[in-house]
Amino acid sequence: MDFDVVIVGAGPAGLAAACRLMQQANEAERELTVCVVEKGSEVGAHILSGAVFEPRALQELFPDWEQRGAPLTTPATRDEVHLLSDAEKSWRLPNALVPKSMHNTGSRHPGGDTPCYVISAGNLCRWLAEQAEDLGVEIFPGFAAQEVLLDTDDTVRGIVIGDMGIGADGQPKDSHMPGMELRAKYTLFAEGSRGHLGKRLIATFDLAAGKDPQHYGIGLKELWDVPADQHEPGLVLHGSGWPLDKHTHGGWFLYHAENQQVVVGLIMDLSYQNPWLSPFDEFQRMKHHPLLKQYLEGGSRVAYGARSITKGGLNCLPKMTFPGGLLIGCEAGTLNFAKIKGLHTAMKSGLVAAETVFEAIDSGDEGGHELTAFTTRWEQSWAYQELEASRNFGPAIHKYGTVGGGAYNFLDQLVGGKLPTLHDTTPDHAALKPAAECEKIDYPKPDGKLSFDKPSSVFLSNTNHEEDQPCHLRLTDPELPIRDNLPTYAEPAQRYCPVGVYEVVEDEAGQPKFQINFQNCIHCKTCDIKDPAQNITWVAPEGGGGPNYPNM
Repeated sequence: MDFDVVIVGAGPAGLAAACRLMQQANEAERELTVCVVEKGSEVGAHILSGAVFEPRALQELFPDWEQRGAPLTTPATRDEVHLLSDAEKSWRLPNALVPKSMHNTGSRHPGGDTPCYVISAGNLCRWLAEQAEDLGVEIFPGFAAQEVLLDTDDTVRGIVIGDMGIGADGQPKDSHMPGMELRAKYTLFAEGSRGHLGKRLIATFDLAAGKDPQHYGIGLKELWDVPADQHEPGLVLHGSGWPLDKHTHGGWFLYHAENQQVVVGLIMDLSYQNPWLSPFDEFQRMKHHPLLKQYLEGGSRVAYGARSITKGGLNCLPKMTFPGGLLIGCEAGTLNFAKIKGLHTAMKSGLVAAETVFEAIDSGDEGGHELTAFTTRWEQSWAYQELEASRNFGPAIHKYGTVGGGAYNFLDQLVGGKLPTLHDTTPDHAALKPAAECEKIDYPKPDGKLSFDKPSSVFLSNTNHEEDQPCHLRLTDPELPIRDNLPTYAEPAQRYCPVGVYEVVEDEAGQPKFQINFQNCIHCKTCDIKDPAQNITWVAPEGGGGPNYPNM
């Protein structure tokens, strides 16, 4: 099938680009064909974010978003930032010392007078998809882009949707449906953090040359129904400290959304050193702290999910252009981690991409060129300026710790981003120390009220994969996990995976065996990032598989 533009991924960046493309085409009374491919069973099924949303890019895309019924109903009303000093104690940072990037209420936040909103990112994407289809965009959910179509001259010409109905033995089943080529003048890749096609494109075109290695976090999130007397719509809490040690960086969030619901989560840098650490179990015990417990106790957990976060910022941002296409949103790494927000910058990158692509096609361009005009537009945008101003946020915390790095960033913001630029050149997968050099962590058993186990959490993610299909978690060397990772790092995959995909079990001879339960995979990409040998490669499974997040 041939289109003018193919967009891979129905997230905020991809859908914003699709809408803006068709807006321009309709204004110019020009026919334009735009297709969005989404591997989730529906738009929003794989979307996971905090989320406190700054509507700046949405305002540019749809100035009448309120009249259109955009799902922004809970404005941020109060900000609090806390440091958890231990399992019982905490102290609140005075508002005057909270960096301006973390203010979310009205004119106090740097995005303008409009307040931020506590939202479901999945519901925002569902709404954006409705707007896109009304404008004439074709959206194909349940289809996974498996390959990039490259000409002999290394020009991107579109994508290949993977076959459906292939058995675990690699042979077609009765339900087999062959994949299809979707060809385009230009292809926008908006797969989200650590997209498997984007990863290949960055390598193929050497897009990260001269940049710091990209850095990631893992974000774990739960949605709770809570008693009315514990609920304050619009209350936004952020914090750091316990239970993470001084060598492990990250922070937590707790947002009061609509309908007596609270979202709680932990974001943990994947640059941690201790291979005994389990992000999932750190998150579960964190909820027992009195500061968080007061909002959750007596409530019920209704959803769970986890996702990698591309958080390196400007120093790690790859070149986003190549012949025939663009990387946009979290595929490239446009998150402003100083704000703990990425939806607005992802959408802005999509708007800039759409304007650049439409200008080229409208002028008679038949595709296949490198759209260098995008780089100029992008670097002149407010989104790029945000990333430039916050370029030191991650490196400062990695270098000086949570408190020292926070102080560096606070001062950097006061002087307008004029402090020296810091760098973090150690890839996340290379940060692990041998297990023998680290303290083993004995996590408390979940109580089933505030803390839970992995199986019950997977159940709440509504994850499903057709069992009779090839495993989408590929090992370059199948022997390496037991031969190398187990003796050196106590095989960390069985702990860093937030849903128990990886296990070390005994085979029939009583020897350790590396087992992959790919049916549990929620597509978080942590294994692809954190494996110390970079032996695990995540590829897209059959379309429609994975989590089905409601209201996340």
